[in-house]
Amino acid sequence: MRKNSVKNTRINSEVQRELSRIISREIKDPRIHPMTSVMSVEVAPDLKTCKAYISVLGTPEEQQDTLEGLKSAHGYIKRELARSINLRNTPDIRFIPDQSIEYGINMSRRIDDVIREDLERHQAEDRSDELC
Repeated sequence: MRKNSVKNTRINSEVQRELSRIISREIKDPRIHPMTSVMSVEVAPDLKTCKAYISVLGTPEEQQDTLEGLKSAHGYIKRELARSINLRNTPDIRFIPDQSIEYGINMSRRIDDVIREDLERHQAEDRSDELC
């Protein structure tokens, strides 16, 4: 099975959906932040390993605590995944922090700042032109 085959894409989306459900509804670990999202999943073509990209909207400490909580619940998550998805092998999951949402929020904030500064500069120029 090729990495980007239709079957692999379908398996990736199914594993992502189930991981999201398990993390948000079934794990009761207080270290796992409520604003945790599974951004994407890459299951290896041999179905033995899986990279799950996790985004946590919170402080760096909350992000680290969430990853530790997920790692400690690894066995439970794998067991629930095996129960809900019928695959020949249940992949071994590796949780990887994903900063894309935080990066997008920071870029949006910077763009808003630049637009506001540009607007203020143009308003100041217009006032100085009116005084002359």
